[in-house]
Amino acid sequence: MKYTVLTLFPEICDAYFSSSIMAKAVSRGIVEYKAINIRDFAVDKHRSCDDAPYGGGPGMLMLAEPLGRALEAVAGVPNSQRVIYLSPSGKPFNQELARELAREQELILICGRYEGIDQRIIDMYVDDEISVGDYVLSSGEVAALALIDATYRLVEQVITKASLEEESFDGLLLEYPQYTRPEIYATLKVPEILLSGHHENIRRWRLEKRVKKTLALRPDLIELGENRGLFDDETLKIIEEKRLTGARYCRTDKQTDADEE
Repeated sequence: MKYTVLTLFPEICDAYFSSSIMAKAVSRGIVEYKAINIRDFAVDKHRSCDDAPYGGGPGMLMLAEPLGRALEAVAGVPNSQRVIYLSPSGKPFNQELARELAREQELILICGRYEGIDQRIIDMYVDDEISVGDYVLSSGEVAALALIDATYRLVEQVITKASLEEESFDGLLLEYPQYTRPEIYATLKVPEILLSGHHENIRRWRLEKRVKKTLALRPDLIELGENRGLFDDETLKIIEEKRLTGARYCRTDKQTDADEE
């Protein structure tokens, strides 16, 4: 997988790609990246990349010409790479879309600033406008790195396949509670069932916790999974049982998890 990031602040991206698991993926050649400074494609002495929008209004808009030249330099015309503009008005980013993007050979990410970018760049070059949430960021780099972090970990060989199983959103269920040493922390014990060594009981307990948490915190995911027919009979039965008992998931409920088997 190759990531090409078009940005006014390449140092933000450089720091991310040189840290932690990403640095290892880059050193192993699994992930490639290039941070392109859009200012390098400005032609005036001030390396200007923004101007006031036509029609008036507050703020500044990123100029089409430097950004267009940057895109043509990295992608060519026409381009075969998938070009993404991170924008609060884009389609919502989720795990399903992350899996789709992780299958691409290369992603070109445009990081907006100020009031955004000239619409003509979107019309000419952009394949997808993507939003990482229903809020506004001052930095398109933050949004781009969120997308990169969610996708690169799904690329084969970056992390073990087992680590990707039963994560939040896998099968449209949130992840179950997890515990490690010590066995007792601040009077709270690890649930006895996790110490039992009984693999089937542990599997069932974890599934029940996933259903309970999802029903309480993200019932929209349960509804989506039901509509798509993604849940097996066991999961559907647990969903119905938890609905009948009025499943909740709050701080008090978390503390009592340790007493449940």
